[in-house]
Amino acid sequence: MEENQQELQNNQPPKKGNQLVTILSIDGGGVRGIIPGVILAFLESQLQELDGEDKRVSDYFDLIAGTSTGGLVAAMLAAPDKNNRPLYAAKDIVPFYLEHTPKIFPQGRGPFAGLEKLMKGFVGPNYDGKYLRSLSREMLGNTRLHETLTNVVLTTFDIKKLQPAIFSSYTAPKDSTMDALLSDICISTSAAPTFFPPHYFENQGTKFNLIDGGVAANNPTLVAISEVTREISNKNSDLFPVDFGRLLVISLGTGARKNDESYDAKKAGEWGIVGWLYTNPSPLLRAYNQANADMVDFHNAVVFQALQCQQNYLRIQDDTLTGDLGAMDLSTKENLENLVKVGEQLLNKPVSRVNCQTGNYEPIENGGTNMEALKKIAKLLSEERKERLSK
Repeated sequence: MEENQQELQNNQPPKKGNQLVTILSIDGGGVRGIIPGVILAFLESQLQELDGEDKRVSDYFDLIAGTSTGGLVAAMLAAPDKNNRPLYAAKDIVPFYLEHTPKIFPQGRGPFAGLEKLMKGFVGPNYDGKYLRSLSREMLGNTRLHETLTNVVLTTFDIKKLQPAIFSSYTAPKDSTMDALLSDICISTSAAPTFFPPHYFENQGTKFNLIDGGVAANNPTLVAISEVTREISNKNSDLFPVDFGRLLVISLGTGARKNDESYDAKKAGEWGIVGWLYTNPSPLLRAYNQANADMVDFHNAVVFQALQCQQNYLRIQDDTLTGDLGAMDLSTKENLENLVKVGEQLLNKPVSRVNCQTGNYEPIENGGTNMEALKKIAKLLSEERKERLSK
């Protein structure tokens, strides 16, 4: 039993014969990381009801992927503490955001705060990132990528090489240059253009000049599936191509405000650089983040449905955010508490899938609520874990 437990915690690929390959993916979205935090707390509570209060989300997933704020959450769930257990329980994520995001995204005061922020954006990032860097260093210490309790994939983009830099604990043991400090990776994946400065660091002689992974994959689900597919094909060639029926994927969004019509083509036709970048919210940043996330979701939904295993893919996203709720950096007490409510309400909303024609999320017929779907998945995860431990 102890040997099997250790195998679950040592970044090993799923063994031949296991029924499921379990993947958790978390989008980018700044302070809106509170929303998946609420969802994860509920999922972990269901797992604990089945298997005991000491259980954590990372005990059940072969891979946890994250971008930007989702990358930070992934690291919190998978990094080891001094007892070689997860650094944070899922229930601690929301309190973490409530405590620290006001310092990560300090808000201006006074009647000219908005103008001061706009002027600052002309000459540099809106935030210096010092608190985020010190917090990441303090939280993650000297932990390196290969030391996570389960596999993680964290996305960044190298502006020197103009290509994505994907940090995967599957490849870290084979490529020491990518086996960086988790703190450096988290700072990098969170370095959103215009919000924070890019992050530079060196590892094993390799130089990295990185920005937010949302440039490449704000929804990292497809990257996660690709990493698992490659690992399984390398370890068990007879299982390639991967049977998607073996994949169990939970993809968590951080909310979107698609129906908040703040601009249109006529208005945008008058914009230059300032309009595209500094209209609040930034149309350019909003467009590439949302288009990226939706196309990944649409691809996955189509593939899983075509292979008749759509029940193995759950995307939880709220595209009805309005006003302040859609901001990535509004860290007022009121807005953060309202984001908690969004997450709680999302649990009771119907399971939905993006319609690529309309761009909106539409309820799936007989899909039930997100809460009901998570309860079913918690049972599957518990059964899969018990099956592995019994072998």
